Amino acid sequence: MTTSAPESILVVGAGIIGLSLAWHLQEQGARVTVLDRGIVGQGASWGNAGWVSPGLVTPLAEPGAWRHALKGLVDRDAPLSIPARLDPKLLRFLLRFSHNMTAARWLKTLTALQPLTHLAEQGFAELIAAGVHATLTPAPINLGFTSASAAQAYTTELAHLRHLGQDLSFTTTSDPNDTALFAPAIMHAVRVDGQSYIDPGAFVLALAQSVRDRGGQIVENCAVTDVQDDAVSASVLTAAGETMRADAVALATGAWLPRLSRRLGVKVGVQSGRGYSFTVDTARQPTGALYFPTQRVVGTPYRGALRIAGTMEFQHPDTPLNSRRANSVRNAVHPLMTGVDWSSMRDVWVGARPVTPDGLPLIGRTHSSRVFASGGHGMWGVVLGPVSGRLLAQQIMTGSAPDELTHFDPTRR
Repeated sequence: MTTSAPESILVVGAGIIGLSLAWHLQEQGARVTVLDRGIVGQGASWGNAGWVSPGLVTPLAEPGAWRHALKGLVDRDAPLSIPARLDPKLLRFLLRFSHNMTAARWLKTLTALQPLTHLAEQGFAELIAAGVHATLTPAPINLGFTSASAAQAYTTELAHLRHLGQDLSFTTTSDPNDTALFAPAIMHAVRVDGQSYIDPGAFVLALAQSVRDRGGQIVENCAVTDVQDDAVSASVLTAAGETMRADAVALATGAWLPRLSRRLGVKVGVQSGRGYSFTVDTARQPTGALYFPTQRVVGTPYRGALRIAGTMEFQHPDTPLNSRRANSVRNAVHPLMTGVDWSSMRDVWVGARPVTPDGLPLIGRTHSSRVFASGGHGMWGVVLGPVSGRLLAQQIMTGSAPDELTHFDPTRR
Protein backbone atom coordinates (compact mmCIF):
# COMPACT_ATOMS: atom_id res chain seq x y z
CA MET A 1 0.00 0.00 0.00
CA THR A 2 1.10 3.55 -0.72
CA THR A 3 1.41 5.53 2.50
CA SER A 4 2.07 9.02 1.13
CA ALA A 5 1.26 11.10 -1.90
CA PRO A 6 3.03 9.71 -4.98
CA GLU A 7 5.77 11.93 -6.35
CA SER A 8 6.00 10.40 -9.83
CA ILE A 9 3.07 9.16 -11.90
CA LEU A 10 2.78 7.53 -15.31
CA VAL A 11 -0.45 8.38 -17.16
CA VAL A 12 -1.22 5.98 -20.01
CA GLY A 13 -3.32 7.73 -22.65
CA ALA A 14 -3.02 11.27 -24.02
CA GLY A 15 -6.63 12.04 -24.84
CA ILE A 16 -8.71 14.61 -23.01
CA ILE A 17 -9.23 12.20 -20.08
CA GLY A 18 -5.53 11.39 -19.59
CA LEU A 19 -4.24 14.91 -20.19
CA SER A 20 -6.81 16.47 -17.86
CA LEU A 21 -5.68 14.03 -15.20
CA ALA A 22 -2.01 14.77 -15.87
CA TRP A 23 -2.61 18.53 -15.62
CA HIS A 24 -4.38 18.22 -12.28
CA LEU A 25 -1.73 15.85 -10.92
CA GLN A 26 0.86 18.50 -11.75
CA GLU A 27 -1.33 21.07 -10.03
CA GLN A 28 -0.99 18.99 -6.86
CA GLY A 29 2.77 18.68 -7.14
CA ALA A 30 3.36 15.37 -8.92
CA ARG A 31 5.94 14.70 -11.63
CA VAL A 32 4.02 13.33 -14.59
CA THR A 33 4.93 11.36 -17.69
CA VAL A 34 2.18 10.69 -20.24
CA LEU A 35 2.48 7.75 -22.63
CA ASP A 36 0.36 7.35 -25.75
CA ARG A 37 0.16 4.60 -28.35
CA GLY A 38 -0.16 7.22 -31.10
CA ILE A 39 0.16 10.95 -31.63
CA VAL A 40 -1.38 13.52 -29.28
CA GLY A 41 -4.53 14.98 -30.77
CA GLN A 42 -5.27 12.15 -33.20
CA GLY A 43 -7.25 9.80 -30.96
CA ALA A 44 -10.90 9.60 -29.95
CA SER A 45 -10.83 13.14 -28.56
CA TRP A 46 -10.06 14.70 -31.95
CA GLY A 47 -13.03 14.13 -34.21
CA ASN A 48 -16.08 14.28 -31.97
CA ALA A 49 -18.62 17.08 -31.90
CA GLY A 50 -16.93 18.94 -29.06
CA TRP A 51 -20.13 19.70 -27.15
CA VAL A 52 -19.78 21.04 -23.62
CA SER A 53 -23.42 20.46 -22.78
CA PRO A 54 -23.63 19.00 -19.27
CA GLY A 55 -27.39 19.49 -19.19
CA LEU A 56 -27.78 16.90 -21.94
CA VAL A 57 -25.56 14.21 -20.39
CA THR A 58 -27.85 11.19 -20.10
CA PRO A 59 -27.34 7.40 -19.95
CA LEU A 60 -27.08 5.67 -23.31
CA ALA A 61 -29.16 2.71 -22.05
CA GLU A 62 -32.43 4.62 -22.06
CA PRO A 63 -35.90 3.06 -21.75
CA GLY A 64 -36.95 1.70 -25.15
CA ALA A 65 -33.41 1.66 -26.55
CA TRP A 66 -33.92 -2.01 -27.40
CA ARG A 67 -35.80 -0.82 -30.50
CA HIS A 68 -32.60 0.80 -31.79
CA ALA A 69 -30.67 -2.36 -30.93
CA LEU A 70 -33.02 -4.58 -32.92
CA LYS A 71 -32.89 -2.21 -35.88
CA GLY A 72 -29.12 -2.14 -35.65
CA LEU A 73 -29.01 -5.90 -36.18
CA VAL A 74 -30.87 -5.82 -39.49
CA ASP A 75 -30.37 -2.31 -40.94
CA ARG A 76 -26.80 -1.55 -41.97
CA ASP A 77 -27.61 2.19 -42.07
CA ALA A 78 -29.27 2.40 -38.64
CA PRO A 79 -27.85 4.93 -36.15
CA LEU A 80 -26.85 2.01 -33.93
CA SER A 81 -24.80 -0.68 -35.65
CA ILE A 82 -24.30 -4.10 -34.07
CA PRO A 83 -22.14 -6.51 -36.09
CA ALA A 84 -23.63 -9.87 -36.97
CA ARG A 85 -20.76 -11.90 -35.54
CA LEU A 86 -20.26 -14.26 -32.64
CA ASP A 87 -18.44 -12.25 -29.97
CA PRO A 88 -19.00 -13.55 -26.42
CA LYS A 89 -17.72 -10.35 -24.81
CA LEU A 90 -20.00 -8.16 -26.92
CA LEU A 91 -22.93 -10.48 -26.25
CA ARG A 92 -22.39 -10.28 -22.48
CA PHE A 93 -22.10 -6.52 -22.77
CA LEU A 94 -25.36 -6.22 -24.74
CA LEU A 95 -27.20 -8.42 -22.27
CA ARG A 96 -26.05 -6.23 -19.38
CA PHE A 97 -26.77 -3.11 -21.42
CA SER A 98 -30.34 -4.29 -22.10
CA HIS A 99 -30.78 -5.00 -18.38
CA ASN A 100 -30.28 -1.27 -17.77
CA MET A 101 -32.94 -0.17 -20.30
CA THR A 102 -35.56 0.46 -17.64
CA ALA A 103 -36.91 3.75 -16.34
CA ALA A 104 -35.76 2.96 -12.80
CA ARG A 105 -32.18 2.10 -13.79
CA TRP A 106 -31.99 5.04 -16.20
CA LEU A 107 -33.01 7.37 -13.39
CA LYS A 108 -30.52 5.79 -11.00
CA THR A 109 -27.70 6.25 -13.50
CA LEU A 110 -28.70 9.82 -14.31
CA THR A 111 -28.75 10.67 -10.61
CA ALA A 112 -25.27 9.20 -10.16
CA LEU A 113 -23.95 11.38 -13.00
CA GLN A 114 -25.29 14.62 -11.52
CA PRO A 115 -22.23 15.47 -9.37
CA LEU A 116 -20.01 15.32 -12.48
CA THR A 117 -22.34 17.23 -14.79
CA HIS A 118 -22.77 20.03 -12.26
CA LEU A 119 -18.99 20.56 -12.17
CA ALA A 120 -18.32 20.09 -15.90
CA GLU A 121 -18.29 23.71 -17.05
CA GLN A 122 -16.25 24.72 -14.01
CA GLY A 123 -13.69 22.11 -15.05
CA PHE A 124 -13.16 23.82 -18.41
CA ALA A 125 -13.19 27.31 -16.92
CA GLU A 126 -10.47 26.33 -14.45
CA LEU A 127 -8.13 25.03 -17.14
CA ILE A 128 -8.65 27.99 -19.45
CA ALA A 129 -8.21 30.50 -16.62
CA ALA A 130 -4.92 28.80 -15.71
CA GLY A 131 -3.52 29.33 -19.18
CA VAL A 132 -4.68 26.41 -21.33
CA HIS A 133 -5.09 28.26 -24.63
CA ALA A 134 -8.51 27.17 -25.85
CA THR A 135 -11.85 28.81 -26.56
CA LEU A 136 -15.12 27.65 -25.08
CA THR A 137 -17.86 29.07 -27.31
CA PRO A 138 -21.27 29.69 -25.69
CA ALA A 139 -24.02 28.73 -28.14
CA PRO A 140 -27.49 27.18 -28.16
CA ILE A 141 -28.22 23.73 -29.49
CA ASN A 142 -30.97 23.69 -32.11
CA LEU A 143 -32.90 20.43 -32.37
CA GLY A 144 -34.80 19.60 -35.54
CA PHE A 145 -37.80 17.27 -35.92
CA THR A 146 -39.94 16.21 -38.85
CA SER A 147 -43.01 15.56 -36.71
CA ALA A 148 -44.82 17.26 -33.86
CA SER A 149 -44.98 14.01 -31.88
CA ALA A 150 -41.19 13.57 -31.94
CA ALA A 151 -40.66 17.17 -30.83
CA GLN A 152 -43.20 16.80 -28.04
CA ALA A 153 -41.61 13.58 -26.80
CA TYR A 154 -38.20 15.23 -26.64
CA THR A 155 -39.41 18.36 -24.84
CA THR A 156 -41.13 16.10 -22.32
CA GLU A 157 -37.78 14.41 -21.71
CA LEU A 158 -36.03 17.77 -21.36
CA ALA A 159 -38.62 18.91 -18.83
CA HIS A 160 -38.07 15.69 -16.91
CA LEU A 161 -34.30 16.24 -16.92
CA ARG A 162 -34.75 19.77 -15.63
CA HIS A 163 -37.03 18.50 -12.88
CA LEU A 164 -34.32 16.04 -11.87
CA GLY A 165 -31.78 18.80 -11.45
CA GLN A 166 -30.18 19.21 -14.88
CA ASP A 167 -29.37 22.84 -15.75
CA LEU A 168 -31.56 23.28 -18.83
CA SER A 169 -33.40 26.14 -20.48
CA PHE A 170 -35.29 25.39 -23.68
CA THR A 171 -37.99 26.78 -25.91
CA THR A 172 -39.93 25.58 -28.94
CA THR A 173 -39.11 27.83 -31.88
CA SER A 174 -41.86 29.36 -33.97
CA ASP A 175 -39.80 29.21 -37.17
CA PRO A 176 -37.76 26.00 -37.50
CA ASN A 177 -35.83 27.39 -40.48
CA ASP A 178 -34.51 30.25 -38.37
CA THR A 179 -31.36 28.24 -37.62
CA ALA A 180 -30.09 28.82 -41.19
CA LEU A 181 -29.42 25.18 -42.10
CA PHE A 182 -32.72 23.45 -41.35
CA ALA A 183 -34.50 22.38 -44.54
CA PRO A 184 -38.29 22.70 -44.97
CA ALA A 185 -38.58 19.03 -43.97
CA ILE A 186 -37.89 20.17 -40.40
CA MET A 187 -41.34 21.18 -39.23
CA HIS A 188 -40.63 21.62 -35.52
CA ALA A 189 -37.58 22.77 -33.62
CA VAL A 190 -36.44 23.15 -30.03
CA ARG A 191 -33.73 25.53 -28.86
CA VAL A 192 -31.67 24.54 -25.79
CA ASP A 193 -29.84 27.56 -24.36
CA GLY A 194 -26.90 27.85 -21.99
CA GLN A 195 -24.69 25.32 -23.81
CA SER A 196 -21.18 25.57 -25.28
CA TYR A 197 -18.84 23.84 -27.69
CA ILE A 198 -15.10 23.58 -28.16
CA ASP A 199 -12.70 22.49 -30.89
CA PRO A 200 -11.77 19.19 -29.21
CA GLY A 201 -8.58 18.58 -31.19
CA ALA A 202 -7.28 22.08 -30.50
CA PHE A 203 -8.21 21.72 -26.84
CA VAL A 204 -6.28 18.45 -26.49
CA LEU A 205 -3.21 20.00 -28.14
CA ALA A 206 -3.43 23.05 -25.88
CA LEU A 207 -3.79 20.84 -22.82
CA ALA A 208 -0.77 18.78 -23.92
CA GLN A 209 1.29 21.94 -24.40
CA SER A 210 0.34 23.15 -20.93
CA VAL A 211 1.40 19.82 -19.42
CA ARG A 212 4.76 20.12 -21.21
CA ASP A 213 5.21 23.77 -20.21
CA ARG A 214 4.74 22.79 -16.58
CA GLY A 215 7.53 20.22 -16.76
CA GLY A 216 5.61 17.12 -17.81
CA GLN A 217 6.90 14.67 -20.40
CA ILE A 218 4.67 13.25 -23.16
CA VAL A 219 5.97 10.19 -24.99
CA GLU A 220 4.18 9.50 -28.27
CA ASN A 221 4.10 6.25 -30.27
CA CYS A 222 4.67 4.38 -27.03
CA ALA A 223 2.26 1.45 -26.69
CA VAL A 224 1.95 -0.01 -23.20
CA THR A 225 1.48 -3.78 -23.10
CA ASP A 226 1.37 -4.47 -19.36
CA VAL A 227 1.20 -2.77 -15.97
CA GLN A 228 2.58 -4.14 -12.71
CA ASP A 229 3.04 -3.08 -9.12
CA ASP A 230 5.21 -4.30 -6.28
CA ALA A 231 6.10 -3.27 -2.76
CA VAL A 232 7.88 -0.08 -3.77
CA SER A 233 6.60 1.14 -7.14
CA ALA A 234 4.37 0.61 -10.15
CA SER A 235 5.67 -0.04 -13.65
CA VAL A 236 4.59 -0.39 -17.25
CA LEU A 237 6.07 -2.48 -20.01
CA THR A 238 6.11 -0.95 -23.47
CA ALA A 239 5.88 -2.67 -26.84
CA ALA A 240 9.53 -1.74 -27.36
CA GLY A 241 10.47 -3.84 -24.34
CA GLU A 242 11.20 -0.92 -22.03
CA THR A 243 10.14 -0.96 -18.38
CA MET A 244 9.18 2.40 -16.90
CA ARG A 245 8.66 2.87 -13.15
CA ALA A 246 6.85 5.42 -11.02
CA ASP A 247 5.11 5.70 -7.68
CA ALA A 248 1.72 5.22 -9.39
CA VAL A 249 0.17 4.51 -12.77
CA ALA A 250 -3.12 5.87 -14.15
CA LEU A 251 -4.81 4.18 -17.11
CA ALA A 252 -6.79 6.46 -19.44
CA THR A 253 -6.76 4.38 -22.61
CA GLY A 254 -10.40 4.77 -23.62
CA ALA A 255 -11.87 1.83 -25.50
CA TRP A 256 -8.59 -0.08 -25.01
CA LEU A 257 -8.91 0.08 -21.21
CA PRO A 258 -9.78 -3.63 -20.71
CA ARG A 259 -6.44 -4.74 -22.19
CA LEU A 260 -4.48 -3.39 -19.24
CA SER A 261 -7.04 -3.21 -16.45
CA ARG A 262 -8.93 -6.49 -16.43
CA ARG A 263 -6.22 -8.32 -14.49
CA LEU A 264 -6.43 -5.49 -11.95
CA GLY A 265 -10.09 -6.12 -11.19
CA VAL A 266 -11.73 -3.86 -13.80
CA LYS A 267 -14.28 -6.28 -15.22
CA VAL A 268 -17.27 -4.07 -15.99
CA GLY A 269 -16.86 -4.79 -19.69
CA VAL A 270 -15.97 -1.66 -21.68
CA GLN A 271 -16.93 -1.91 -25.34
CA SER A 272 -15.94 0.25 -28.29
CA GLY A 273 -18.93 2.28 -29.53
CA ARG A 274 -17.38 3.96 -32.53
CA GLY A 275 -18.60 7.31 -33.81
CA TYR A 276 -18.01 8.87 -37.24
CA SER A 277 -17.58 12.48 -38.25
CA PHE A 278 -16.67 14.61 -41.25
CA THR A 279 -16.50 18.26 -42.24
CA VAL A 280 -18.57 20.09 -44.86
CA ASP A 281 -18.80 23.65 -46.10
CA THR A 282 -22.03 25.57 -45.65
CA ALA A 283 -23.49 28.67 -47.24
CA ARG A 284 -24.22 30.15 -43.82
CA GLN A 285 -23.08 29.42 -40.29
CA PRO A 286 -25.83 28.06 -38.05
CA THR A 287 -26.83 29.91 -34.90
CA GLY A 288 -25.22 27.35 -32.63
CA ALA A 289 -24.94 23.58 -32.77
CA LEU A 290 -27.47 21.32 -34.49
CA TYR A 291 -29.02 18.06 -33.33
CA PHE A 292 -31.37 15.69 -35.11
CA PRO A 293 -32.46 13.35 -32.27
CA THR A 294 -34.41 10.90 -34.42
CA GLN A 295 -31.41 10.40 -36.70
CA ARG A 296 -28.90 10.64 -33.82
CA VAL A 297 -26.76 13.10 -35.81
CA VAL A 298 -25.22 16.36 -34.59
CA GLY A 299 -23.51 19.33 -36.23
CA THR A 300 -21.06 21.79 -34.69
CA PRO A 301 -19.48 24.93 -36.21
CA TYR A 302 -15.88 24.00 -36.90
CA ARG A 303 -13.15 26.27 -38.28
CA GLY A 304 -15.49 28.16 -40.59
CA ALA A 305 -17.29 25.01 -41.70
CA LEU A 306 -19.52 22.40 -40.05
CA ARG A 307 -18.49 19.15 -38.40
CA ILE A 308 -21.20 16.49 -38.66
CA ALA A 309 -21.03 13.50 -36.35
CA GLY A 310 -23.14 10.50 -35.54
CA THR A 311 -23.73 6.75 -35.33
CA MET A 312 -22.81 4.21 -32.67
CA GLU A 313 -20.95 1.25 -34.14
CA PHE A 314 -20.08 -1.59 -31.79
CA GLN A 315 -16.89 -2.72 -33.44
CA HIS A 316 -13.32 -3.48 -32.36
CA PRO A 317 -11.54 -0.14 -31.83
CA ASP A 318 -8.72 -0.98 -34.25
CA THR A 319 -11.04 -1.94 -37.12
CA PRO A 320 -10.42 0.28 -40.18
CA LEU A 321 -12.79 3.13 -40.96
CA ASN A 322 -15.96 1.97 -42.73
CA SER A 323 -16.86 4.64 -45.29
CA ARG A 324 -20.38 3.22 -45.53
CA ARG A 325 -21.06 4.26 -41.94
CA ALA A 326 -19.90 7.82 -42.65
CA ASN A 327 -22.12 7.92 -45.73
CA SER A 328 -25.03 6.67 -43.62
CA VAL A 329 -24.61 9.67 -41.33
CA ARG A 330 -24.57 11.98 -44.35
CA ASN A 331 -27.62 10.33 -45.94
CA ALA A 332 -29.59 10.54 -42.70
CA VAL A 333 -29.48 14.34 -42.59
CA HIS A 334 -29.06 15.23 -46.26
CA PRO A 335 -32.82 15.86 -46.75
CA LEU A 336 -33.05 17.74 -43.44
CA MET A 337 -30.44 20.40 -44.18
CA THR A 338 -30.10 23.19 -46.71
CA GLY A 339 -27.14 25.30 -47.75
CA VAL A 340 -24.68 22.42 -47.30
CA ASP A 341 -22.09 21.62 -49.96
CA TRP A 342 -22.06 17.84 -49.61
CA SER A 343 -19.40 17.54 -52.30
CA SER A 344 -16.98 19.23 -49.86
CA MET A 345 -17.19 16.27 -47.43
CA ARG A 346 -13.70 15.75 -45.95
CA ASP A 347 -11.78 14.77 -42.82
CA VAL A 348 -13.80 11.58 -42.56
CA TRP A 349 -12.94 10.12 -39.16
CA VAL A 350 -13.85 7.30 -36.82
CA GLY A 351 -13.18 7.26 -33.10
CA ALA A 352 -13.77 4.61 -30.47
CA ARG A 353 -15.94 5.74 -27.56
CA PRO A 354 -15.49 3.61 -24.42
CA VAL A 355 -18.99 2.48 -23.43
CA THR A 356 -19.96 0.73 -20.19
CA PRO A 357 -23.09 -1.44 -19.89
CA ASP A 358 -24.45 0.56 -16.94
CA GLY A 359 -23.72 3.98 -18.46
CA LEU A 360 -21.36 5.03 -15.66
CA PRO A 361 -17.69 5.88 -16.18
CA LEU A 362 -14.87 4.09 -14.40
CA ILE A 363 -12.93 6.54 -12.22
CA GLY A 364 -10.84 5.45 -9.27
CA ARG A 365 -8.44 2.88 -7.85
CA THR A 366 -8.17 -0.64 -9.21
CA HIS A 367 -7.39 -3.66 -7.04
CA SER A 368 -3.85 -2.34 -6.93
CA SER A 369 -3.23 0.53 -4.52
CA ARG A 370 -0.80 2.03 -7.05
CA VAL A 371 -2.84 1.71 -10.26
CA PHE A 372 -5.85 3.86 -11.10
CA ALA A 373 -8.25 4.04 -14.05
CA SER A 374 -10.32 6.70 -15.75
CA GLY A 375 -12.46 5.71 -18.72
CA GLY A 376 -15.82 4.46 -19.91
CA HIS A 377 -17.30 7.94 -20.37
CA GLY A 378 -19.11 6.89 -23.56
CA MET A 379 -20.23 9.87 -25.64
CA TRP A 380 -19.43 12.29 -22.82
CA GLY A 381 -15.65 12.08 -22.64
CA VAL A 382 -15.11 15.68 -23.71
CA VAL A 383 -17.63 17.34 -21.43
CA LEU A 384 -16.70 15.22 -18.39
CA GLY A 385 -12.97 14.94 -19.06
CA PRO A 386 -11.64 17.94 -17.10
CA VAL A 387 -13.74 17.34 -13.98
CA SER A 388 -12.92 13.61 -14.05
CA GLY A 389 -9.24 14.51 -14.14
CA ARG A 390 -9.52 16.86 -11.18
CA LEU A 391 -11.41 14.38 -9.01
CA LEU A 392 -9.18 11.40 -9.78
CA ALA A 393 -6.06 13.49 -9.22
CA GLN A 394 -7.44 14.34 -5.79
CA GLN A 395 -7.93 10.65 -5.00
CA ILE A 396 -4.46 9.65 -6.22
CA MET A 397 -2.69 12.38 -4.28
CA THR A 398 -4.69 12.17 -1.03
CA GLY A 399 -5.56 8.47 -0.95
CA SER A 400 -9.24 9.30 -0.41
CA ALA A 401 -11.90 9.24 -3.13
CA PRO A 402 -14.06 12.39 -3.37
CA ASP A 403 -17.77 11.88 -2.73
CA GLU A 404 -18.47 12.73 -6.39
CA LEU A 405 -16.77 9.46 -7.42
CA THR A 406 -18.90 7.23 -5.19
CA HIS A 407 -20.69 5.48 -8.06
CA PHE A 408 -17.74 5.14 -10.44
CA ASP A 409 -15.60 2.48 -8.76
CA PRO A 410 -13.71 0.73 -11.60
CA THR A 411 -13.88 -2.60 -9.76
CA ARG A 412 -17.66 -2.61 -9.35
CA ARG A 413 -19.63 -5.58 -10.64
